[in-house]
Amino acid sequence: MKMIKEIEKLKDLIIEVRRHLHMYPDLSGEERDTRDYIKAVLEEEGVENIKTFKNHYGMVVDIKVDDKKPILAFRADMDALPIQEEGDKPYKSRKDGIMHACGHDGHSAVLTGFLVAANKHKNELPYNIKGIFQPAEEVMEGGSENLIKDGVLEGVEAIFGLHMYPYLKTGEIGYKYGEMMASADMFEIEIFGKSAHGARPHEGVDAILTASLVINSINHIVSRKIDPLHPAVISMGTINGGKAANIICDYVKITGTVRSLNDRVRQHIKEMMEEAIAGVCRSMGARYKFNYIFGNPELINDNKMVDIVIKAAKKYARPVDLKLPVMGGEDFANYLKVVKGAFFRLGSCNEEKDTCYPQHHPRFDIDEDALIIGAKIFAQILKEYK
Repeated sequence: MKMIKEIEKLKDLIIEVRRHLHMYPDLSGEERDTRDYIKAVLEEEGVENIKTFKNHYGMVVDIKVDDKKPILAFRADMDALPIQEEGDKPYKSRKDGIMHACGHDGHSAVLTGFLVAANKHKNELPYNIKGIFQPAEEVMEGGSENLIKDGVLEGVEAIFGLHMYPYLKTGEIGYKYGEMMASADMFEIEIFGKSAHGARPHEGVDAILTASLVINSINHIVSRKIDPLHPAVISMGTINGGKAANIICDYVKITGTVRSLNDRVRQHIKEMMEEAIAGVCRSMGARYKFNYIFGNPELINDNKMVDIVIKAAKKYARPVDLKLPVMGGEDFANYLKVVKGAFFRLGSCNEEKDTCYPQHHPRFDIDEDALIIGAKIFAQILKEYK
């Protein structure tokens, strides 16, 4: 396939794009410069039909072959993380406190190279292509929802996405049938007590003690009220309250996250959390506010689309069955609620190149040889899709 040879020719460009994005990362919701840079690269390479949006920094590229043929979508996220990068690589982040510690710079570079190659060989394409550059994957609100509302999936028959993965070696890809990643929700609990002197606790309502009992009660939900065959996680991340060592605390705020792989369990957890909070507060004479924020749903791959990914990947990598889902969240899940598709892991660990640090680590890096493999797999998906 001519596209594959074209991708090999584009290796330097793909790496250049990745390194530029790594040096100049943008946080979620601030990806204007990232978007504009990718847009300029695509335009310079002759890619047309590029659409941007007024309400966010997403971008969509359409490569049309025949209006009667299906549209296959390929997505890359663009945002970085508020982490100070460590190390001395020449393409180290130039922005203090911001770095691409999850590989989104690599995702965007893969998609850029793939689209350039596809555009150069339109006459070879069996399907129309839609390239989706997504902002704000790393935040609760998730950029995929805005893009879906803006109609990016209209007419799309299937969608594919990848993620750099330091737990697999370069030259491997990870696949998972069905449930691959968990839903990711957040919550806030506010406990309202009554201040008193620390020496006269009976005159107050201790919000700290109440909060500790709430936390203890919530921590028993997964172990004693959820079927152990349905994985779930409830984690408290912050707790803040109190004014002084000798004052009974009158206010505590707790925040945390909930992860699950089953929507019924997800809904039930919310209900049981509020029951636990209400019961403890009632017994202690405190008041409460409970805010449960539903985030990304569980990511469920279409099995036939996974078969296509495996078949496409075999020509350029070794497919690895991940077997078990993970409790991390990913807003690619929102696309899969609308159209069929598959998400897969692109191995990027190379001990010699020191690229095996976990995601969100300040020394995270990727083996750039993996980028070419990812672009080739995207191209081969076009041939294998039926």
